[in-house]
Amino acid sequence: MKDKKFSPLMFLASLGAGGITIIPFALLQYTFPHGKGLVKIADIGHANLPLLKNLFFYSLEGVMLFFTLLHIVLSVIFFKKLIGFIKNTEYKNFINDPLKNSAIMAPFISIVMTMNVMIGPIRFFIPEIAANLQTFMLPALIFWIFLFILHIRMEIKLLKISFEKGFDVDKISFGWLLHPFALAMLTVTGTGIAAMATSASIAHTAAFLSFISGSMGMFLFVVKTISIFKKHFNTEGLGDKQFLPSFLIVIPNVTLYAISAFRIGHYLERHHGFHLDSYFLFVIVGAFAFETWYLLFGITLLKDYFKRHHFNKEFFVSQWGLICPFVAYSVLGSFVYSVFLPSPIFYYTVLFVMIVTIVFYLDLLLRNMRCAGIIKGKIECDK
Repeated sequence: MKDKKFSPLMFLASLGAGGITIIPFALLQYTFPHGKGLVKIADIGHANLPLLKNLFFYSLEGVMLFFTLLHIVLSVIFFKKLIGFIKNTEYKNFINDPLKNSAIMAPFISIVMTMNVMIGPIRFFIPEIAANLQTFMLPALIFWIFLFILHIRMEIKLLKISFEKGFDVDKISFGWLLHPFALAMLTVTGTGIAAMATSASIAHTAAFLSFISGSMGMFLFVVKTISIFKKHFNTEGLGDKQFLPSFLIVIPNVTLYAISAFRIGHYLERHHGFHLDSYFLFVIVGAFAFETWYLLFGITLLKDYFKRHHFNKEFFVSQWGLICPFVAYSVLGSFVYSVFLPSPIFYYTVLFVMIVTIVFYLDLLLRNMRCAGIIKGKIECDK
């Protein structure tokens, strides 16, 4: 993008693209019959499918390919801009402001999402990776540990700044939940390695470190959510429009921690001989049930926002925060289909939310490109 002013929140665009690739992958993984392990393109068997089914599966694969490519392209563009931003004197003021510095978590979330895209959609299309997944477990663990160190270091640094400098609690927003969101993304990737690795040493290492990031993230999630709700109950109105899309960020947090717990269960089954079928059902269905009422509540609460701002010709970077909640809800829906009830209701809910998410994303992408001057069009842009 050609935006003159960079914000780390722009990484929510690459994160959203990566998230959308996961929706059809999760749908195939948890609703389509295939062999043991992760689903791959060879499992689909296009040659043996009737025309309509073939078109449907090709559509899912097309979504994965397009948004995987978009995720990679945007990640490269924004990463270059991030390096320049960090070298700028403005970065010091930004990172020392507890009310703004949570935005630095967006790049971390997006980069860790790239690992999930590699393990999921990219591996799905490349037979060499699919056939030798265990060979990549050690390199994946090493890279994940590198991200883990950088991530935990940054989180502790930001917590230290918050405790030392202090800030006006009445000015916090749901964007503050980017901290536990980032830790949740780190944890869900680590637990994925722990669940899939056949090597006990790799699995145990990933599981232990995931408990560190997961416990830290869940603690911050509870503390920050209570603080934010308390702030909202003590003030009138919903706040500035730029902060409103972040209200739904609770949903991806819940999804990632639920899937992390789900994967830890598989780790315990594989390496410790546990049998946890009831546990899987409780974790996944409980999280999905919570997200269902919260999503309905959130959409109702943001009804005026959608009428006045989102569907008008304007763009501000925090609008990208609307993508992840819908991604998270649809992905978790595929898990519910698998562990609870293979009902068409869950299946078509996932498909419907996926389509809505894609439409939202492409609309925001076009607005962002108009603001950047890449394509022509009148639009009010975030200052």
